[in-house]
Amino acid sequence: MNKTDDKKRILWIDDEIDSLKSHFLFLESKGFVLTGAMSGDDGIALVQQQNFDVVLLDEMMPGKDGLTTLEEIKNIRPHLPVVMVTKSEEESLMDDAIGQKIDDYLVKPVVPSQILLVIKRLLDSRRIIGSSSMKRYITETNRFRNDLYGVISPETWYEAARIASEWNLELDESNDSGLQDIHVGTKNEWNNEFTKYILKNYQRWMTDDERPILSPDVTAQYVVPLLKEQRKVLYIVVDCLRLDQWMLVEPLVAEFFNVERHYYTSILPSATPFARNALFAGIFPDEIHKLYPDTYEGNEGSLNRHEDRLLLDNLARHGVRLDKMARFFKINDNTQGEELARKVSDLYGYQLVTIVFNFLDILAHGRSSNVILKEIAGSESAFRSLMKTWFTYSPLFTILKAFAERDFTVVVTTDHGSVLCQRGTMAHGRRTTSTNLRYKYGDNLKGDEKEALIIKKPEEWRLPSFTLSTSYLIAREDMYFVYPNNYNEMVRRFQNSFQHGGISLEEMIVPVTILNPK
Repeated sequence: MNKTDDKKRILWIDDEIDSLKSHFLFLESKGFVLTGAMSGDDGIALVQQQNFDVVLLDEMMPGKDGLTTLEEIKNIRPHLPVVMVTKSEEESLMDDAIGQKIDDYLVKPVVPSQILLVIKRLLDSRRIIGSSSMKRYITETNRFRNDLYGVISPETWYEAARIASEWNLELDESNDSGLQDIHVGTKNEWNNEFTKYILKNYQRWMTDDERPILSPDVTAQYVVPLLKEQRKVLYIVVDCLRLDQWMLVEPLVAEFFNVERHYYTSILPSATPFARNALFAGIFPDEIHKLYPDTYEGNEGSLNRHEDRLLLDNLARHGVRLDKMARFFKINDNTQGEELARKVSDLYGYQLVTIVFNFLDILAHGRSSNVILKEIAGSESAFRSLMKTWFTYSPLFTILKAFAERDFTVVVTTDHGSVLCQRGTMAHGRRTTSTNLRYKYGDNLKGDEKEALIIKKPEEWRLPSFTLSTSYLIAREDMYFVYPNNYNEMVRRFQNSFQHGGISLEEMIVPVTILNPK
């Protein structure tokens, strides 16, 4: 093998190439292979014939100038890094160069160390960033791991969810598979500890005023005070929105709003019929069942049909009576959202506008049954990317931008998140048992206590009893329920699927964000 095969190759295009011998010698002493070209045409020909790792390109050359040469090089090899070497820092020139995807630039006279720094940044950035990321990751996660041996509070887990989410996003941009694998292990460890924390404290929260903000507390905590101050409020609930998904699109929203992010803990089951009803009603599911007996009757898709009534009654209990000054919308598909976005100006006169967007929940469930969708969003990273694409072009973002021009405070939250399920656990119940994969309710349910929370006395968990023998199964960590008589088919279909209703950081620690127009 030729000794130069593993060396990085640099092409330098400059009409005064002979005057750069000292620079060539310096870079060659650092292990690079240099090739010179005295004109744009010569450089373009070399790019066509050979593979280079970086091009240094003089901006002012007789004949074909630097910008024209840059354009042709990018047409031939779009991803080949090009560094423009110029005598001018004129802004318009830099705009033209950047517009043609220049990767960096140097202003003459250049010294060898400057050139080396730019080349190393371009060629080694991923490796250097990876090494730096590993050090930061170990430092940050070890600091939190130490916290697990101290006094743990709800804020401890908010911080854990934030750290995990931030690293989810950073590692989406990284090719460091080793660090990605470590991060998966870290999240599994934290979810194991989080589950222990929930099992130890959750029942106490049901009757304790000294509890974290839970689903029934959200509206009273974040919406009621604004309405009492006579402020207009847009209340957005995006079903099944994870913290990391919100953090991915938050910079887009921050162009139009001042963003104030908070966190709260979804109740169990961390699923729409329970968590979202509680969010709007301001009370726990057992009390919802008593006050509104028909709420949990019918098929599972209709258990949230009274949300507007639940919300208005909740506000009234807190002394806020809006009469005809409130509107409530539930968006189940893009067509409905676009129609509402077109008529958004009709909403500006109301004091409270509440909109529920169900797209993400539908997308998460659809991914399990749609082969193409599962291919497109085959990983957490891909699913986040798909969510960002949807949000960028969604009626939701259109509506947010419209309200940014008005005197509204916007509250954006969710009822729960979702978790990527990796392990099946057996559930035993009758045919009337609910069909959810992360939680189940029915008569005399049985499961593995190491893999699921088994609730035999629903009233102690503020859950409704539908019969004298109603019980609940709630999956831990990344488990999902399978039936013994259909085990292989369920694993084939639901392994590596996004589900909700169970106990995990991703499902239970979720954002609630206050947006004020800039």
